[in-house]
Amino acid sequence: MEHRTLGHGLNVSALGLGCMGMSEFYGPRDDTQSLAVLDRAVERGITFLDTADMYGPHHNEELIGHFLATRHPELKIATKFGIVRAPGEYRRTIDNSPDYIRRACEGSLRRLGIEQIDLYYVHRLDAGTPVEETMSTLAALKQEGKIAHIGLCEVNAQTLRRAHAVHPVTALQTEYSLWTREVEHDILPTCRELGIGFVAYSPLGRGFLTGRFQQDAAFEAGDFRTALPRFSGENLETNRKLVDVIGALAREKGATPAQIALAWLLAQGEDIVPIPGTKRLAYLDENCAATTITLHADELESLQKAISALPVAGARYTEEGMKGLDS
Repeated sequence: MEHRTLGHGLNVSALGLGCMGMSEFYGPRDDTQSLAVLDRAVERGITFLDTADMYGPHHNEELIGHFLATRHPELKIATKFGIVRAPGEYRRTIDNSPDYIRRACEGSLRRLGIEQIDLYYVHRLDAGTPVEETMSTLAALKQEGKIAHIGLCEVNAQTLRRAHAVHPVTALQTEYSLWTREVEHDILPTCRELGIGFVAYSPLGRGFLTGRFQQDAAFEAGDFRTALPRFSGENLETNRKLVDVIGALAREKGATPAQIALAWLLAQGEDIVPIPGTKRLAYLDENCAATTITLHADELESLQKAISALPVAGARYTEEGMKGLDS
């Protein structure tokens, strides 16, 4: 697999692996199955794993820590702090206080079983804590050798500039896909101006762009998509038109809709690294194969024109999930 460089020399595989679903949000977890997916990801050339302390909570970092301890792969690990949840609750608070950041970092290092976090993200910004203060705390952790690179999630361009003025930001992680393209207006241009890499989460629209929900949206128990506005009622019916467009190109290319969606994102710039998540081997293999698909200029133009003409119905998250977005 080819590699790409995020800001300030962080070299990772062109496709990363989002590990959140191995712990919760997408139905029951199966650690044995997830470890097999992690093994296969390394075999396929993925060198970049994405986790967070709130996934589980804590279970996801513990799972990856077990994987690192038993397999000893050479990987770049990105994790996050800032969202605080009680076990079993979706409700969250946001904490960016210096004391909390330090406790969170120590907890992540312990659970992952590593001495340094390769990329440490602010998962969501706390409106009550100036981003300059948060960045100063992270800069101190970097100076101490506990983190190698600093990242931010879901911030606006103005906040990104303020943060970067305190200490260079290596990567911004925000949702980006064929049905979530708001970052193209201000965020991506700002990242490129400042030399900040872009990590795209939910590049398959939480599975919607794969075409698996063109008939019935049947979810396992515990799947948070049942509450998401885009997967509900009339919104779901409206959004299926996007997948029809992607599917048409997929058939022409002899690919799957998921592969077209990822190939499109990879074609948006060498500074973009998508991190599709999965806990199934078949989907991992399908996603990795997207790196071999080339979309030509006329195909990209036609796809973007068709998608841009279609509305996207529904918010990305519930009201609770929207906390801290575009901060």
